[in-house]
Amino acid sequence: MMKKTAYLMDNPEEAIRLDMKTDPEAVRRQAQICGIAAGARVMDAGCGSGKTTAVLFDMIQPGGSIVGVDFAEDRLHFAQNNYGGKPGIEFRLMDLRAPLDGLGQFDFIWVRFVLEHYREGAQDIITAVSGSLAPEGTLCLLDLDYNCLSHYPIKPEMEVALQAIMHKMMHAYNFDPYIGRKLYTYLYDQAFRDIKVNMTPHHLIYGHLRDSDDFNWIKKIEMASAKAPENFEAYPGGCEGFLEDFTAFFHDPRRFTYTPLMICTGKKPRAEKAIKE
Repeated sequence: MMKKTAYLMDNPEEAIRLDMKTDPEAVRRQAQICGIAAGARVMDAGCGSGKTTAVLFDMIQPGGSIVGVDFAEDRLHFAQNNYGGKPGIEFRLMDLRAPLDGLGQFDFIWVRFVLEHYREGAQDIITAVSGSLAPEGTLCLLDLDYNCLSHYPIKPEMEVALQAIMHKMMHAYNFDPYIGRKLYTYLYDQAFRDIKVNMTPHHLIYGHLRDSDDFNWIKKIEMASAKAPENFEAYPGGCEGFLEDFTAFFHDPRRFTYTPLMICTGKKPRAEKAIKE
């Protein structure tokens, strides 16, 4: 039986966090870069709250359809309640690491902010979802690089603590803050054709802080800190002191935070080309 991977951000408010942080305009821009357009059949692999699925659904009208896939029952329930219930959009409970039997073939498979949670296993997901691509279908991989680690100005002890937290997340929770730089090579190694890469800002935070960024970042820092309490034994004030310092930094309009987004697309390998092991 396939082992279920512990999800770093798993908590009762996760569907709400995912919903709040999703910017429909950003999703539309990214989907246009990937070539998604009217009439396409699309899979949203790792659909979370379903908000992105709904944005993509609107983009592929008229004539398009979309299936949102996720392994979390609570998030799928949220997605169905908030974005389901109309012809052409559906949500399915499935594990992306296994063959996605029964879904048919797709013109585009969209994998956004999923592979970062599979430091080990990302290539297995690429292989599994590729089995559902139609001939000449496009795989769209979207993920961040140097995730959560680019801030200025922060105290030296805060930077050390952030690096320590990320090290714990990588080795205990299979999280990969550097997945963005790996996407091209993963597609290349699996013999994808016509690979294209685009880099654009995802987080670009300075001056006024939006409520969605405030909720998203503070929730991420709270969750990650709670999973690595041993990293704060030497920090002034312990974990609470770190959270207070980060919150004060993040609410200061002088602060600058950024994270690049990598958008990597490729065509399904031809049948005669074996995927490299």
